[in-house]
Amino acid sequence: MSTIAIPPIHRAVRFYEAPIGKKAVMAITGVMLVGYVIAHLLGNLQIYSSDPQQINRYAAFLHDPSHAVGLWAARAVLLAAVVLHVTASVQLWLQNRAARPTPYVKKDDVPASYAARTMIWSGPIVAAFVIFHVLHLTAGAVLPIRELAANQPDVRYNVIGGFQNPAVSGFYILAMILLCMHLYHGMWSMFQSLGLNPPRYSPGIKRGAAILAILIAIGNCSIPIAVMTGLLTY
Repeated sequence: MSTIAIPPIHRAVRFYEAPIGKKAVMAITGVMLVGYVIAHLLGNLQIYSSDPQQINRYAAFLHDPSHAVGLWAARAVLLAAVVLHVTASVQLWLQNRAARPTPYVKKDDVPASYAARTMIWSGPIVAAFVIFHVLHLTAGAVLPIRELAANQPDVRYNVIGGFQNPAVSGFYILAMILLCMHLYHGMWSMFQSLGLNPPRYSPGIKRGAAILAILIAIGNCSIPIAVMTGLLTY
């Protein structure tokens, strides 16, 4: 009796079509995006350096022509991760909705927490913020940006100048709070979705996710707050 070998690409497609496949894609891309968020925060915190030009040197290093290939490769990977993460998330939500058109009357499970219930709209708000952030500090389409030289923005001046606008700071803080709620739920539910969350480790995983999300929120929100209170100046 002969068997028909299933090509790897077909097995991958079948795996993705199942809920566990979409959850796996969300988990892998989620880890990549959390790593980026942490790296981005560490770069931004250099604005607190005793040397006012430290963050500008960091930005110049990233945008050095010799690093162009690596920079654009990283951007392409991150963009692909975002697209896959959002696509899998929407498809999983639609799949679950089709399988259970009538919601449960009572929800006692952990995903019914406030962070879980806001995932569907915190994601789009954070995405809108990312677009706004790029238009603001990269394209200069929101507020004028200053350059030290050609293709070398004065990051410190532009960040402080932007956050002196209460509306910009308020939107940034709101987006960071929503982002960290998103991260909190996403990080611990990733372990749960993939079956890597034994009951005895669940409290520790949730606590670790909460601590990391809170630290990221504090770090990001501290910058506009420091600008508005006068702790950070030109």
